[in-house]
Order: sequence, then structure tokens, then C-alpha cells
Amino acid sequence: MATESNVLGTDLEPCSADPETGFLRDGCCRHLDEDPGRHEICAVMTEAFLEYSRSQGNDLITPRPALDFPGLDPGDRWCVCLGRWIEAEAADVAPPVVLEATAEAVLAEIPFSTLLEHEYAAEDAT
Repeated sequence: MATESNVLGTDLEPCSADPETGFLRDGCCRHLDEDPGRHEICAVMTEAFLEYSRSQGNDLITPRPALDFPGLDPGDRWCVCLGRWIEAEAADVAPPVVLEATAEAVLAEIPFSTLLEHEYAAEDAT
């Protein structure tokens, strides 16, 4: 299998193993033809984004043990759907993006400059 690239043009890095994320639950935010939701953006959850997502009908906070989903907290990394991130950005609640772990394919929909404006930096963590 060919090495996948991130939005920086380097090898795609894992987003999170705890909680395990990605369409394949392999920790990576890959571009996959079989993923209609396009879980390709590695984002660091914020309270504002989690509440926004819940208000849009996608509750990422409540644990769902039957689906092996622990529920997310601010600070967790998660592969976010491309469309939801774009909506959240328009609503001014987009979570910070881990560029090294975000699939290069998102550049067809989101300008690199926009991702750079939302780049996660370790000093952002509080």
C-alpha cells in the first residue's frame, strides 16, 4: 500500500489511539472511497465544537458502549467529518487541526491557508 500524505505533503501521522479514531478505527484520518462521511480531519476537541456538533445531531459527548464509543472530552483528538468541520468553521467553532494527521485530500475542499489559521499548537492545550 502506498504511503498516504498529510496536508503538509509528508507522511500521514496517526491522530489518536485513545480514543481510537478514524473510519477504520486504526487511529488515522485517511481518505477512503468507502467513507461517505470523509473522516479526514484530525481535530482537537473543544467544548464549543462538541456542543455545536451535538446541536447538529451528532452527539460526540455521550458514551455508547454498544458501539465501542467512549464519548469525547475537550482535548481528545478525533477524525472529524470534512463537511462538519467546514460547517463548524462557518459557525466560528471549528476545532484546531493537527496538520500532520489530516489527510491531504481535504485540500480539494479547504484551502491550506484556512487549515493553517486553525492549526493546533501544543500551547493551545489548557
